[in-house]
Amino acid sequence: MNIDLLSNLAKDFYLKKMSFADLAEKYSLSRYLVNKYLDEARDSGIVTISIASSLQRNHELEQVFHKLFDIHEIAIIENGGGSTGRKNLIKFAADYIQQEIMKSSIVGTLWGTTMYEVMDHFTPTEREGLTFTQFMGENRKYKSLAGSRRMVENAAQKFSSDFITLSGPLYILDKTSRIGLIRDIAAVDAIAAAKRMNMLFSGLGTLASVNSIPTWRTNIHKIFPNVNLNEVAGMCYGRPFDINGKILIHPDVDNVFGLSMLQVLRTPTRIGVIPSKFKAQSTLGALRGKFFTDVILSEDVAQRILAEMNMN
Repeated sequence: MNIDLLSNLAKDFYLKKMSFADLAEKYSLSRYLVNKYLDEARDSGIVTISIASSLQRNHELEQVFHKLFDIHEIAIIENGGGSTGRKNLIKFAADYIQQEIMKSSIVGTLWGTTMYEVMDHFTPTEREGLTFTQFMGENRKYKSLAGSRRMVENAAQKFSSDFITLSGPLYILDKTSRIGLIRDIAAVDAIAAAKRMNMLFSGLGTLASVNSIPTWRTNIHKIFPNVNLNEVAGMCYGRPFDINGKILIHPDVDNVFGLSMLQVLRTPTRIGVIPSKFKAQSTLGALRGKFFTDVILSEDVAQRILAEMNMN
């Protein structure tokens, strides 16, 4: 047994969070041997793993939400607000989502700070036969680590798996151009994969996130024609919705480049992660609209939702 090799492999995997692919390249090993040596490092005592968690779920509040919204799974994390609480919630969400990913073959990813944080807490592992795919166009945050293309690449790297990107912006106003791009050979693989997604995971957006992109802000009324922006409670899958969960954009004038809302909602498992207490209204609308099958949120958000519903 080469103790130095096992020790160095373990440090790179557990502390530096290197993927199997990167470890295999660095140490000139097959992925099979990387996995075998990591197992040996644990079995021999070179690596010891202890789990200390102060996370607690508010099961009583979860039952209230199950009855109110008839949702498949909801996790309400106690003390999930604040800086430390957010980190705890993100860690919980990462573990929850990773378990679902390991049971899936095609996984859809979206962008945003929350999703970036979740992916950063994934434990690098190898999952054969897994593909991550975009199912909507680029949000135009090309320089951001939380941008669309980088997110799908980042997720795939964590699992040493494949990924498919979707070339094109999130919104395309010309219907003929949008349909043409969806049918183009550059998009056909991503669209075909997206239609077969086993699961997806996402955060919730707001109009502020749309307006943070100059192109979208300038053309907001063209992107969402006939929409009263004052009624928008949040954004989900690129579409605005109100506090009652109604999508405010009609399918005939939906300018999103990618899967239709109906197609997205056919995905069997749709996990939403909402750590921000300032998204109570958008979360309430998303729950009413059944945009997610599984929701992870903080106790603060849950209490604010009940207050919004006058149920405190």
